[in-house]
Amino acid sequence: MKILGKYPNLRLRRVRKSDWIRRLISENKLSADDLILPIFVREGKNKIEPIKSMPGVNRYSIDKLSYVVEKACNFKIPLIALFPYTPNNKKNNYGTEALNRNNLVCKALKIIKKNFKEIGTMCDVALDPYTSHGHDGIFLNGDVDNDKTIKILAKQALLQAQMGCDIIAPSDMMDGRVAEIRKILDKNNFKNTKILSYAVKYASNFYGPFREAVGSKRKLKGTKKTYQMDFRNSQEALREVAVDINEGADMIMVKPGMPYLDIIKTIKDSFKIPVISYQVSGEFSLIKNGIKNKLINEDSILESLTSLKRAGSSAIVTYFALDVAKKLKSN
Repeated sequence: MKILGKYPNLRLRRVRKSDWIRRLISENKLSADDLILPIFVREGKNKIEPIKSMPGVNRYSIDKLSYVVEKACNFKIPLIALFPYTPNNKKNNYGTEALNRNNLVCKALKIIKKNFKEIGTMCDVALDPYTSHGHDGIFLNGDVDNDKTIKILAKQALLQAQMGCDIIAPSDMMDGRVAEIRKILDKNNFKNTKILSYAVKYASNFYGPFREAVGSKRKLKGTKKTYQMDFRNSQEALREVAVDINEGADMIMVKPGMPYLDIIKTIKDSFKIPVISYQVSGEFSLIKNGIKNKLINEDSILESLTSLKRAGSSAIVTYFALDVAKKLKSN
């Protein structure tokens, strides 16, 4: 890039001198429209249960769900993402609870769609919250069986659409699942139900607190490295995205977020498709604990989310969504 002008005629600090000029020429702005709020649901009544590994994040029983969804609506957050904390007695090797029309996600969708017309809903399509082994699919002979799994995932996606889910989000990383899901949705007249594919989901070390939140951490047998991506790779991400777009994905997820800013930018530049990033539980907990121990200040939250926006994220799934939306509104 050729620089036109030089010091002292050129002084780049001139446009940083005051708050108003910094705001005037800022290249990226974060708003509530950029935020997606994850919500954990659990069984029981009158329960708002703190999650130890994620300070400030709770599990909500269905009768308390309106409490947090109403907050999201008041702050104009456009989308919530639902995650179930399934009781152990409802888990098995095949994750059959995922297809129960009365499971936690289905109950939550019914309540939300009845009472909150103005907010969108997103549901994960994967079996790990429902399996006794903690994997995202049918676990046979020490690995997840791809083709058997995607048949179940398609049925799970259809059930969620029938219950009112707006965005189906397969997070399992099975090959061919987007095509199966798009096919079954279209066949059943859910042509406008959107698919947000976790096309780029790395086998990351930052998922621990989330796995505890959904109750799969201590159940996981073996590794997910045979289906989630190798964090040493970037070109592979382009192949994953290209395949999922061809199969019918409307949007693409990159997970985790901050360790993969280069991947977000590359995908955005290459495909011109909406890219959603996920600031995962490990990222959240590190920032939260840093603030608690006064190693960093609260502005680091906005900095972290703005970095994801700057890299090319159309929106961000973050456990800071309510706090950030509140701060943005007050400002």
